[in-house]
Amino acid sequence: MDPAVRIGELAERTGVPTRLIRYYEQQELLSADRLPNGYRTYGEAHVERIERIAGLVQAGVPTRLVKVLLEAEEACAREQVTCSAEVAVLLAQELVGLEKRIACLSRSRDTIRQFLAKVGAGADLSTA
Repeated sequence: MDPAVRIGELAERTGVPTRLIRYYEQQELLSADRLPNGYRTYGEAHVERIERIAGLVQAGVPTRLVKVLLEAEEACAREQVTCSAEVAVLLAQELVGLEKRIACLSRSRDTIRQFLAKVGAGADLSTA
């Protein structure tokens, strides 16, 4: 990707519609660079961030917690791991929900693998 692309190109690259990219900006999950004419521009770091945001949202994490999780990841990377008691409670509650969703998805994955293996399609599809 070029160092700076516009929102349509970013949407095409990430598979995230432009309206969602704008929504992520409104929710302060993403910050675009701006050209003098006001057009948004994005770089490679934006691609990774949008993919991370979209993945969390698709996994059922509400956007208010996506912001908290992204901030926590950044704090961990800087080794400045501190947060308020309120944020710690939110994260602990989200962890419980994530664990339940992971367990459910893991059971579904295992069932699909087992079924495909029994019908003889597992070898072709198990890595998809």
